[in-house]
Amino acid sequence: MGNSVKRVLFVNSEIYPYLPESEIAAIGRYLPQGIQERKKEIRSFMPRYGCINERKNQLHEVIRLSGMNIIINDVDRPLVIKVASISAARMQVYFIDNEDYFHRKSVYCDENGEFFKDNGERAIFFARGVLETVKKLRWAPDVIHCQGWISHVLPLYLKKAYIDDPIFSESKIVLSLYDDTPVEFPADLKERMLFGGVGEKDVEMLAEPTGINLAKLAATYSDGIILGAEGVPQDVVSYCKELGLPVLEYNAEAVKNGSYIEDYNSFYDNL
Repeated sequence: MGNSVKRVLFVNSEIYPYLPESEIAAIGRYLPQGIQERKKEIRSFMPRYGCINERKNQLHEVIRLSGMNIIINDVDRPLVIKVASISAARMQVYFIDNEDYFHRKSVYCDENGEFFKDNGERAIFFARGVLETVKKLRWAPDVIHCQGWISHVLPLYLKKAYIDDPIFSESKIVLSLYDDTPVEFPADLKERMLFGGVGEKDVEMLAEPTGINLAKLAATYSDGIILGAEGVPQDVVSYCKELGLPVLEYNAEAVKNGSYIEDYNSFYDNL
């Protein structure tokens, strides 16, 4: 791509300060700012988890972007888009919201530590919500950078269901992998994912619906892989390398001192 990368869309599972600071939330916060400071346009999305205090963080609904329904499992789910500003970074964050999926007070697990049974559906809703919102914004990204397991449905949908949309015709997908891979989803995840140009053959990998297989599926439809943590499952890393994809290795020191931003920026430009 070289110097043609002008617009980068960030699809984040976590962003600090909306969620507690962690390595993935810190990258979600500082990477978009750093890429913007390198003269690229950015847009940044995350789910509006119920534990995010809307008043404290000054979230407000974007009426012109809301109002669409997304059908999952034969049920219409209203898509609500909210936005907040991180003034120190001079950037906005868009939030994908829905009362059924994102108003519970914890992120991925209930009060007993049990993984929510509908987390797969939440990932589907998040992916489609982001893509539909970007279409409404009429903002064509050169690179879409997915971070965290809840973004792992998006590469499949982009390459199979939205590939003919002119907004995404030039988009390349970068997938950051972390050590956040869920153990297992409900058995019917692959049926729930069928949509648009996505057929049963495209989701065969989810016959065993594990987070590792979802990560491999995301890698299959990506153009470049970034290892964002030390503990990425080795079979996922091996699978990515077998695909022949460019892989940026994890560098703990670069993440610590912030120089990873320059590495990521070069990675985008060289796709």
